Amino acid sequence: MPHIALPPTGTAAAWREAARACLSARLPPEAVTWSRGAEAGVLFDEGEAPPPVKAGPIRVPAAFVEMAAQVCWHRDPQRFARLYAFLWRLRLKPALMEDAADPALVALRGMEKAVRRDIHKTHAFVRFREVGERDAPRRRFAAWFEPQHLTLEPSAPFFARRFGDMDWLIATPDLTARFEGGVLRLEEGAPRPELTADDAEELWRTYFRNIFNPARANPARMLAEMPRRYWANLPEAQTIPDLLREAEGRVRAMAEAAPKEAPFYARALAARREEAAAPAPAPAGGLAGLVREIEGCRRCPLWEGATRAVAGEGPVDAALALVGEQPGDGEDLGGRPFVGPAGQLLDGVLREAGIARERTYLTNAVKHFKYTLKGRRRIHQSPSGGEIAACRPWLLAELAELRPKLVVALGATAAAALTGRGEGILKRRGRIEEGPDGLPVLLTVHPSFLLRLPDPVLRETETERFREDLVAARTWLEAQQAA
Repeated sequence: MPHIALPPTGTAAAWREAARACLSARLPPEAVTWSRGAEAGVLFDEGEAPPPVKAGPIRVPAAFVEMAAQVCWHRDPQRFARLYAFLWRLRLKPALMEDAADPALVALRGMEKAVRRDIHKTHAFVRFREVGERDAPRRRFAAWFEPQHLTLEPSAPFFARRFGDMDWLIATPDLTARFEGGVLRLEEGAPRPELTADDAEELWRTYFRNIFNPARANPARMLAEMPRRYWANLPEAQTIPDLLREAEGRVRAMAEAAPKEAPFYARALAARREEAAAPAPAPAGGLAGLVREIEGCRRCPLWEGATRAVAGEGPVDAALALVGEQPGDGEDLGGRPFVGPAGQLLDGVLREAGIARERTYLTNAVKHFKYTLKGRRRIHQSPSGGEIAACRPWLLAELAELRPKLVVALGATAAAALTGRGEGILKRRGRIEEGPDGLPVLLTVHPSFLLRLPDPVLRETETERFREDLVAARTWLEAQQAA
């Protein structure tokens, strides 16, 4: 019986090529066995290799290729055989990838999910300790980690991108990733190295203590997100027992210390309504006068529940304008666009894309915060078509005053206000479409879309795509300025 021994690194790519060769040789699943590196051998293995057949093109759904690239890193010793058996059936029934009731597909999807989750845990729970001299040209760090699956190889490029300015090593029982001088190498696994504690460990503990919310302490949920098997390598895990033990008392103390008066936004709303009853001052002209007019907007009922209208912000000669959906809770209270969680995410991605926020004009398609109350919390609601239409003259007036070279529409509401069509934003993203008066509009998602994604791996992927869209905007502007 032919047996295929896959290498311990580059395993996913090697399995793919071997599977193509086996299919070309018409080897049924029961006629071939698989292993990886030094994994245990198989019974009845005669050591034969598959016939040297040149693998021709084999068409399978892209979803299978993506799934196989993850499943190959699972620890199940039968993962390669399971994949090949499913591929053997899939070549004749491409629709099999859509059969959610197929037992083999259900099992493979479960393995894929487990691997993606383990990659996320690797990204989140690796803790480096400094092992070199701090005054060296490149600082040196090392970490020990024990992933549930064989996920160091697919996880390592993330660390190379994030920590490219230092040399580091991540050792696991199965594989070691070494990054030196900007070059990433994968080596054999190693025993746990002796790593001494450093100042960073106390920083992790301090950070964890400060972000811990005793009112939301949920040990079961915490263990689901931070299983105990990772605790030995997490400095902050040492604080968990004390934090849980103190949580109930801290919640009582917080309740006793809570203010008994109305929430700040309710008081601010009352003050704003008093201001609205007073005569509006004369416009100052230009963009400043336009901002004054926007602050007194009564074009739709949204003003009645909002604290204030939030106009745009940025230099009057900005070549790039970013248009979002509407102010959020933080923007409504602070009176500035993009200062809440979505704005903080946007700031970080703008920096990574090489775009200076202080040289960019930021505004929203709708100028008042639309929300529904849930207890004392204000929950965001998407604006209606009528509300977008009511605010559109303000947006057009802002753009007429600015005359930017390019506008980036962040999300469906901005796309609707600028191009007349908000649907299909995920398919249209990255394109430049025609906006009002022929103004070029590049479409992408809103940062809040990234914050709402429940899958951490998908969130990281979509954030990278969002960064690429902003880089495309910067590149387009640079090309226009150079022309």
